[in-house]
Amino acid sequence: MRVGSFVLAAQFPGQGEGEALHRAVRSAEVAEEAGLDSVWLAEHHFVPYGTCPSAVTLAALLLGRTRRLRVGTAVSVLPTAHPVTLGEQAALLHLTSGGRFSLGVGRGGPWVDLEVFGSGLEAYEKGFPESLDLLTRWLREPRVGADGERFRFREVPVVPRPSESLTPGDGPEVVVACTSPASVRLAAERGLPMLLGMHVGDEEKAEMVGLWRRHARACGRSAAEIHQAAHVSAGVCQIADRREDAVETLTKAMPGWLRQGLEAHVTVDGRRRQMRDPLAYTELLCALHPVGTPRQCADRLATTGERTGISRFALLVEGSGDLAATEENVRRLGGEVLPRLA
Repeated sequence: MRVGSFVLAAQFPGQGEGEALHRAVRSAEVAEEAGLDSVWLAEHHFVPYGTCPSAVTLAALLLGRTRRLRVGTAVSVLPTAHPVTLGEQAALLHLTSGGRFSLGVGRGGPWVDLEVFGSGLEAYEKGFPESLDLLTRWLREPRVGADGERFRFREVPVVPRPSESLTPGDGPEVVVACTSPASVRLAAERGLPMLLGMHVGDEEKAEMVGLWRRHARACGRSAAEIHQAAHVSAGVCQIADRREDAVETLTKAMPGWLRQGLEAHVTVDGRRRQMRDPLAYTELLCALHPVGTPRQCADRLATTGERTGISRFALLVEGSGDLAATEENVRRLGGEVLPRLA
């Protein structure tokens, strides 16, 4: 079982953006010290829900500050990025970090980002498969050209090439954020592992893994490839000597962050959206994920692994909104929870 942290660089009420980013960087440094496997970095634009606008840029910083930790994006939003640009950045980080970079990509939402970056609503609604295929080709082939609906260009050499030998598995890992059966099937067709969100529990994640496996098999993926797919489960982790204290920490801090962060999202086309109740959502996360004593957290992770078949975790550790408390939470995760999973 491989356990890492999930970093949003969340801006809690009363905090500045620099404070949120400093906590994000420091929590990743402590994650390496504490023996965690990885850190996964979120990407958001124009909202305090997350103050990191470029997960791949923050990944570069953290790869330079660490020596062992795997650093991944969770996720880089493909509809607002050119796949070749992102592929070049991923190749660069893969090669210069000794293979410690994972590229998580996702479709994002129908936000004003699509207007600001000039990609338009169609890139979100229809363009994700084309972008994903162009990206994966860039990471696997020596020369790439495009003749699609959104991207058209003559064949050019891939520089730097993620792999000189171009044998399977030599390029950076690509993970796809999946929130619907359609995205699960898309990832399965391409043999790419999934990142599953923290808003769903074990039963739904198990169903998504089952669908991925069935569809991958129907698409001709080998049994070994299906068995080795390393899906990632996102969640929340808060550790205390009593479960009541861990829950209280999150229910005091997270609703304010969720309220101001989620309310700040603006749709590109004025469509109406329904926001979750912040307190009820926090309570749901506490029920679904490792929140409690070290033993309870270890048991929760083990149970999720058994029920879903997922062995990799990306856990939000900054739910208190406080730097010192976040550092302590990460250290307890590494020092008191991980040994119980060995």
